[in-house]
Amino acid sequence: MHVGILQFELLIRGAESLKDKRRVVRSVKDRLHREHQVSVAEVAHLDRPAVAGMALTLVNRDARYLQSVLDTIVDKLRKLHDAELGDCTREVLHGDQLPESTADDAGRPLWTDAERRDPA
Repeated sequence: MHVGILQFELLIRGAESLKDKRRVVRSVKDRLHREHQVSVAEVAHLDRPAVAGMALTLVNRDARYLQSVLDTIVDKLRKLHDAELGDCTREVLHGDQLPESTADDAGRPLWTDAERRDPA
């Protein structure tokens, strides 16, 4: 299993209020999720109208596929009309880099066997 992570800033043209920013951020989030089935969130610069710090993740068994999807997403972000792509970093974590523990810091299971079988 591999996890792709892309962190990026959007410099939002003409945004004078958080409402202006939300319109652009929501549009970008919805489009990326719909077209690439990625999880997207605004994670930084929440109170700055002209800048959005965002991150997205996706999981796949093929690291080359993840790299390809991240390349495609970065290309789309560079072509946005309402915003300009600022700083951008990417990372692909491989299975051996991911934690294997299913317990919290105190050693308690994160879920019970019953929850694992029937996550209701």
